[in-house]
Amino acid sequence: MALISVGIDHEHASLDLLERVTVLEHEWSKVLRTLLSQRNIHEAVFVSTCLRTEVVAVIDRFHGAIEEITATLSEATGLDAAQFEDKLTVHFDRGVANHLFGVAAGLKSVVPGEFEILGQLRRALELAVEEHTAGAELTELFQRAITSGRRVRAETAIARGTTSFAHASVTMALQELGHAIEGANVVVIGAGQLASGVVKTLLDEGRGLATVTICNRTVDRADALAREIDDPRLVVSGLGDLADLLGAARLAFVCVETTTPVVTREQLARSGQRLLLVDLGVPRAVAVDVEQLANVHRVDIGDLHVRIEQALGERHDAADEARVIVEHDVEKYLQDQRARGAAAIVSELREYFDEIVETELSRREGDLAELSAEQREKVRSLIRSVVAKIAHRPTVALKESAGTDQGIRLNEATRALFDL
Repeated sequence: MALISVGIDHEHASLDLLERVTVLEHEWSKVLRTLLSQRNIHEAVFVSTCLRTEVVAVIDRFHGAIEEITATLSEATGLDAAQFEDKLTVHFDRGVANHLFGVAAGLKSVVPGEFEILGQLRRALELAVEEHTAGAELTELFQRAITSGRRVRAETAIARGTTSFAHASVTMALQELGHAIEGANVVVIGAGQLASGVVKTLLDEGRGLATVTICNRTVDRADALAREIDDPRLVVSGLGDLADLLGAARLAFVCVETTTPVVTREQLARSGQRLLLVDLGVPRAVAVDVEQLANVHRVDIGDLHVRIEQALGERHDAADEARVIVEHDVEKYLQDQRARGAAAIVSELREYFDEIVETELSRREGDLAELSAEQREKVRSLIRSVVAKIAHRPTVALKESAGTDQGIRLNEATRALFDL
C-alpha cells in the first residue's frame, strides 16, 4: 500500500474553479464514505476549505486510486471530471509528507504562516477518525504535520504580524478605508471560525468603529459569539435585517459557506451609502452584479490574494527558515516510518525461522533421546546460531533499504519467498 494526495488549490486553479469544487463541511462525511467504498482506497481524509479541496489516502493501485478519487470529487461537486482533472495536484508517497507538512506550516497559504489551516486539518482528521476512514497511518501523518506546523510558528517569524486570513482581510480593508472607518458601522455576516477572527481583529484594530453587527442565520450562534468576545460595540442580528444593516454600514465582511449569494444587488439598491464589501466566501457569497452599483466596491478572495502577496513580501524571508524545519520534520517522520516498516517484516521473518527450528526439534525429539539435557540444549543453541547467521544479512538489508523502492521490492520478495 502507498500514500497519495489529490487536490485542487489556489496555486494551480482559478477562484472560479475553486468555488465550484468546494464541498461544504456537513457533506464531508458522505465524501469519506464514498472514498472508502472504492476498491483501491483503504484510508482517507478529506478537507475542503475556501482555497483547497483535497483527498489524502492510503491506496493500492496508483492509477486506479486516481480514477476513484477523481470520480468521487466529480460526484461530490456535481462537476464533470473533465472540468477539473487537468488542475489536479497529485503527490505520492514521500511527496505526500512534504506536501502536507508544508500545508500545515502555512507555506502554501495565501497568508504565509496563517493559523487557520491548522484548525482545518485537525477538524478534517477528527471527522475521518469519527467516520472510521482514517487508520493509524493517516492519523500519524496528520498529527505529525500539525505538530510540525505549530513548531514552525513557534520558532520562526512566519506568523508574526498578520497571522490569519481573517486578520489580513481586515487589515487590507481598514487600510483602504483609512479615516473613513471612524464612527462607521460594520457588518460581519456569519458566526463561524472565520467570522470570529474577523470580528476580533476589527475590534482590536478598528478603534474608531461605532458598531460591529454579527449577522447570522442562527441568531443564537451569533449571540454566543458576542458573549464570548464581550465588547460593548457588538450588536447581534438575524439575516432578516440584512438589507437595512448594509444600508447603514460603511464596511461589511461576508464569512459564510453557501451555494447561493446572501448579499444581492436588490438588497443594496435602495441605499446611497458608500460600502466596501469583502467577500470571503468560496463559493462567492456576494452576487457579482453588486459592482454595477456606483456606491458599492466589492473585494473577493482573488483580489485579497494579490494584495496580501504584495503587503507580506517580507514574510518570505521567514519562509526559508520554515522550510528547513519542515524538511527536518518530514525526514524524521519518514525515518520513523521506515524503522517501523522494517521492524515489522524483520520480526515476522525471525518468528518464521524460530518456528521452523522449534518444529524441527520437536519432530526429531526421538533422534535426540540418547542425549543428555545439556547436550540437547547445545544442539538447540547450535541450530539457532546457524539460523540466526543465515537470517542476519536479509534482516540487515531489509532495515537499511526500508522506505526506498528497493526496500519495497525486498519486502515483497521476502513475503513471497517465505510466505509471510
